[in-house]
Amino acid sequence: MAWPDVEPIKSTRIYAEIVRQIKALVAEGKLKSGDQLPPERELAEKFMVSRTSVREALRALESLGLIEIRPGEGTFVKEVSVEALIEPLALVILTQKQVAAELFEARRLLEPPIAGLAARRASREEVQELERILDEQAKEVAGGRTGLTQDAAFHTAIAHSTRNRAITRLVTTLMDLLTQSREESLHTPGRPERSHEDHRRILQAIQARDEEEARRAMLDHLVAVERLLTGREPEEARAPQPGPEPRRRRPGR
Repeated sequence: MAWPDVEPIKSTRIYAEIVRQIKALVAEGKLKSGDQLPPERELAEKFMVSRTSVREALRALESLGLIEIRPGEGTFVKEVSVEALIEPLALVILTQKQVAAELFEARRLLEPPIAGLAARRASREEVQELERILDEQAKEVAGGRTGLTQDAAFHTAIAHSTRNRAITRLVTTLMDLLTQSREESLHTPGRPERSHEDHRRILQAIQARDEEEARRAMLDHLVAVERLLTGREPEEARAPQPGPEPRRRRPGR
């Protein structure tokens, strides 16, 4: 097959940009199930990057279930599994900036109930991992940095603690699609500190097994971010969010 044109890599996060371009090619149908990718050396030349960056990108794509690396044979695009369907479909809208508002709405609909479910299901070890992530975020923010990596890790870890792979995939996809918007938000003066405070409130609710407070804390956090970036007041900020009766202060496992 003729390999599609790709763009030279200019991002400082080189491997992530390679991943983005290859995922986009899959989403657009330019790479199909069974297609073989060029060897590492050739990919490095096409993207104008090191073979190390290509290798890291291939490992990331393999972990996402989009490619299969067969020793002695090569690297092939996999048939999309049920588990991996959500992300490739979302990639179709990756470059459409006008859908940012819809993505924010999706977060507001999805992540508060997810936080509530985490308050019910998170194990002691998973709560400790959330604490560790926020400790790292605090150090990053204190050092004058945005803490973007820890921000994404926190939301993803909450999703992971629900023990639902589809939920984890959805949240990971939303994090990827909104990376640029979240980065812009965190470059606003005072926003990294506020984000960390919001995360602490969410974690405290999860620690207390307070499902309703976890939902509310997450919603307040997402509304604040959206308000900052769009200048709009999301409708969820003006009306109580429906949900089940709260289960309060169950002891952790």
